[in-house]
Amino acid sequence: MDVVINGERKQIRGGTLLDVLSELELDPRAVVVEHNRKIVRRAGLGGVQINEGDALELVHFVGGG
Repeated sequence: MDVVINGERKQIRGGTLLDVLSELELDPRAVVVEHNRKIVRRAGLGGVQINEGDALELVHFVGGG
């Protein structure tokens, strides 16, 4: 499936937002997800289905000191 992630067109398997994060090897506890210009709360990631052409913005938090 063809989607736009952080401004770049990418091919993914699809599924829910939680599936996409897993495919990209991102921890849902450390990512803010915007799906088609709407922020999705962590509890809702498994309930949002990704469709062809959707736009995702992913902000990944990195710890450090």
